[in-house]
Amino acid sequence: MDVFQALFLGLLQGLTEFLPISSSAHLILTPALFGWTDQGVGFDLSVHVGTLLAVVLYFRRDVFGIARDGLISVSRRKIVGQGALAWYLVIGTIPAGLAGLALLDMIDNELRAVEVIVFTTLFFGLLLGLADWLPKRQRTLDKLNWKDAVLVGIAQAMALVPGTSRSGVTITAGLFLGMTRETASRFSFLLAIPIIVLASAVKLLEVATSDVIVDWSGFLIGGVTSFLMAITAIHFFLKWLNKVGMWPYVIYRIVLAGVIYAVLM
Repeated sequence: MDVFQALFLGLLQGLTEFLPISSSAHLILTPALFGWTDQGVGFDLSVHVGTLLAVVLYFRRDVFGIARDGLISVSRRKIVGQGALAWYLVIGTIPAGLAGLALLDMIDNELRAVEVIVFTTLFFGLLLGLADWLPKRQRTLDKLNWKDAVLVGIAQAMALVPGTSRSGVTITAGLFLGMTRETASRFSFLLAIPIIVLASAVKLLEVATSDVIVDWSGFLIGGVTSFLMAITAIHFFLKWLNKVGMWPYVIYRIVLAGVIYAVLM
C-alpha cells in the first residue's frame, strides 16, 4: 500500500463511517475503480481505531456521563441519571454482536456481491428518505425505552450487509420510531462506540493470531486520516442536520447505486 492509497482510503473511511451513505459500498467501489488490491486486516484495524477515537472524543461528555451513571446505577441497583441510556446502548449492541458471530462467514463470502450492494445502497437510501419525510418526530433521548433500543439494535444488525450503512439504517429506525433528527443521529453515533470496539477487537485478534505483516506506515496514515475526517464529518453532519435533512444523502445514495451498477455489473 502506497502513501496515496493509505491516505485516500483513510479519508474515505472517516468520511463515510458516520454519514448515512455506506462506508462498505465506497470501500468496495474504490479499489475496483483504481485496480487496488485489498488493503489488509492491519489497515482495517487502523481505520476502525481512528473512527472510534473520533466519536469518543466528540461525544466525550456524553460518554463520560453515560458510563458514570451506568456504573452507579449498577452499584445502587436503580437508575441514576443517564443510567437507562447506558443500558439501552448495551441492549442495542447485542443484536449486531450476535449476528456478526453467527453470520460473519456468509457476510464476507456471499453478501459482498455487487448485486447485493446496489440493492442495499438504493433500497435503504430510499427508506431513509421516507423516514425523514414522515411528520411527528418529537421524541428526545430522555423519552427512549428498551423497545426502541431493541428495534434500533436490530436495524444495526442489518447493517452487517454491505451497502446498508450502519449510521443510515439506525437513523432510519430512530426516525420511524418518532425520534427527532438530532436524537436519532446522536443515539446512532453513541451506539457506534460499542460496535466499533467489538469490530476492532475482532481485527486485533485476527492480526495477533495470524502471520499478517502490518504495514505500520499505512497503519499510522490510515488511523490519523480516518480520525480527522470522522470527527469533521460528525461535527458538520450534526451542524447542518436540521437545515438540509436527510434527502441530500438519499440522492447521493441513488447516484452511488447507479455508479456501482454501471462500473461493476
